[in-house]
Amino acid sequence: MVVFVTGASSGFGASIARSLAGDGHTVIAAGRRKEKLEALAAEDERFHILPVVLDVCDRGSVARVMAQVESEIDVIDCLINNAGLALGVDPAYQASLDEWVQMVNTNVLGVLYCTHAVLPGMVRRNFGRIINLGSVAGAYPYPGGNVYGATKAFVRQLSLNLRADLTGKNIHVTNIEPGLCGGTEFSITRFHGDAKKAEELYRQTQPLQAEDIAEVVRWLLSLPEHVNINDLSMMPTCQGFGHFNVVRNA
Repeated sequence: MVVFVTGASSGFGASIARSLAGDGHTVIAAGRRKEKLEALAAEDERFHILPVVLDVCDRGSVARVMAQVESEIDVIDCLINNAGLALGVDPAYQASLDEWVQMVNTNVLGVLYCTHAVLPGMVRRNFGRIINLGSVAGAYPYPGGNVYGATKAFVRQLSLNLRADLTGKNIHVTNIEPGLCGGTEFSITRFHGDAKKAEELYRQTQPLQAEDIAEVVRWLLSLPEHVNINDLSMMPTCQGFGHFNVVRNA
């Protein structure tokens, strides 16, 4: 199977690429950081990982890269929309509009550009797999989650609506919604490079790891063709559902 993974230069994407390449799949590892992608591809000579520099926010580049992959390598059997980010934890009335726009461009438009590029071919061949990386933030609001949560709610609803359009076709669509995850650049990015703040978030916890997400992706691709997992929510055992946010006046 030819698998196209976005955001593959680190975190979930890199772990997914390693795992699927280890299973014998051809992995197109797409991301913005060429050096990291090349290092990933060179980790094991048995892996068939092909690095591709791509910014999913660039609509024209997505179309060109996808077309080039299918003409020079093979058709894309599986798209994993992993590229995404969270920026800031400020309440909406103090948040940066530029950061809101950046999250929408990456988490929403990036998913749309990539999905739109591969979907017609999958329908023609009556075969395809689309796995979107959402978040529990798309289902459960929390203070400071504002636009990040909204973008992941979009991913969740898009995934379900794709299933509605693809009913009866041999094309699977799954939205994976991880909770607290450590060992990646996600929180450092969210806290604008403040590693100490990111470290504090995970203090005395055992969060999910990128490898856990990769195992779920492997499982999804191993299922019989008639089985579709619509939505998969996962959390570490140290995380649960909190009380409603109630402010009491003195």
